[in-house]
Amino acid sequence: MDRTAVETLFAHSAKLRCLVVGDLMLDEYLWGKTDRISPEAPVQVVDVIREELRLGGAGNVVHNLAGLGAQVSVCSVVGDDQNGRELLGQFCHHHIDTQAIFFDHNRRTSRKTRVVASHQQIVRIDRESREALPAAVEQQLSHWITAHASEYNVIVLSDYNKGVLTPAVISAAIAAAASAGIPVLIDPKGTDYTRYSGATLLTPNRKEAEAASGISITDAASLAEAAGVIMAATGLNHLLITRSEEGMSLFSRGGEIVHIPTVAREVFDVSGAGDTVLAALAVGIASGFSMSESARLANVAAGIAVGKLGTSIVTPQEIIDAVSLVHKDSHTKIKSLEVLTTLIAAEKNRGKRVVFTNGCFDLLHAGHVKYLQKARSLGDLLVLGLNSDASVRRLKGPKRPLIDQEERAHLLAALDCIDYVVVFDEDTPLELITALKPYILVKGGDYSLDGVVGRDIVESYGGRVELVTFVDGKSTSNIIERIMELYSAEPS
Repeated sequence: MDRTAVETLFAHSAKLRCLVVGDLMLDEYLWGKTDRISPEAPVQVVDVIREELRLGGAGNVVHNLAGLGAQVSVCSVVGDDQNGRELLGQFCHHHIDTQAIFFDHNRRTSRKTRVVASHQQIVRIDRESREALPAAVEQQLSHWITAHASEYNVIVLSDYNKGVLTPAVISAAIAAAASAGIPVLIDPKGTDYTRYSGATLLTPNRKEAEAASGISITDAASLAEAAGVIMAATGLNHLLITRSEEGMSLFSRGGEIVHIPTVAREVFDVSGAGDTVLAALAVGIASGFSMSESARLANVAAGIAVGKLGTSIVTPQEIIDAVSLVHKDSHTKIKSLEVLTTLIAAEKNRGKRVVFTNGCFDLLHAGHVKYLQKARSLGDLLVLGLNSDASVRRLKGPKRPLIDQEERAHLLAALDCIDYVVVFDEDTPLELITALKPYILVKGGDYSLDGVVGRDIVESYGGRVELVTFVDGKSTSNIIERIMELYSAEPS
């Protein structure tokens, strides 16, 4: 997976509007320790040290989406009780839009209590409603979804089989998404998947896929057969089956099967991993990632989630860091301007002095390196603006560059003296300088101060321009001339 693309995705995720419809519940955790057996019965005694409430069920999908930076609205039904008010308080704390949460006075808000000691779940206590919604409340949900679907980039249905996602509500959501031209992703339950017909993607786990297809999944052939049965019954174009330690498999109508291996991690708890997968898929697909790219993003997120205890969110930085582990090279320094602007702002907040320089750097040579080392010594970190191939051609003629922008970027990023590389397509770096606001702007000694683009901007907030002399005789043009001289003289 391309780390730069993932960084850019999360730089824009705040613009995404996601609607989650499904069964809400409170997850209560009682954390403690146990070192004795009860004298009353042969059970462990847990001394409770800490209590915690988390968003559970569809609420965990909501929390994960918000954690990934998206704007989220939740549409559901809760009871008019203390747990319902606790749920609304949790959503408000996380700045989640709750205008479409409706109350059913005859319903009990679900609450699951888990007792955990020594990193092990000892017992779970469930207090919940499983009845289907009354017709009047069902209509409220359906009408609201139909009226507001066009306001969102993606609709997510999180089905925990607790009664909120009735066939009528599911049908309304799928129809509204189709009318709005947006994807609808569903984490399904039960064995009758025909009620999800028309969805963009379903995400059952292996056990759920076996139950829905009636086929025991034991190998690649039976996996494909089960997927075929489900897709035929529902008319799906895409199906993602999650397979625990075996990763996940994406099936697309008319396309090849994509098997994505799991990322090797220590597994502490698989609770909520499916919710994390659904949230990451929604962000990826709504951002324009392909289905396979979105599945790979979800696989990385799931690998992080199972390394945590209890239902937990996964952050963009955790995903970026995990993707970066696959690319322990110059990839980690090459940034888009959107991502770099945020990173540089954070570096400045830590008191770092940012140095900026730019150039074509075609045929990297010792003169370049010494120039960049000197520039880096003037501050705490060095950002290099690299002219794109199109920009170089405009500046130096149609035969340049000799080395394309991707290779030039990687060569430069491999230098210890460079902290970040950003490619720009304009003839001057004025846009970069305006966005990044470096403390020191460095140019070659062949420039005059008056001729330095961006000087007025940098000096306007107290920064300065430094002119650094290149090593005499070291230039790309000289190298090209020397090569031409040597090789044109050779007998054919």
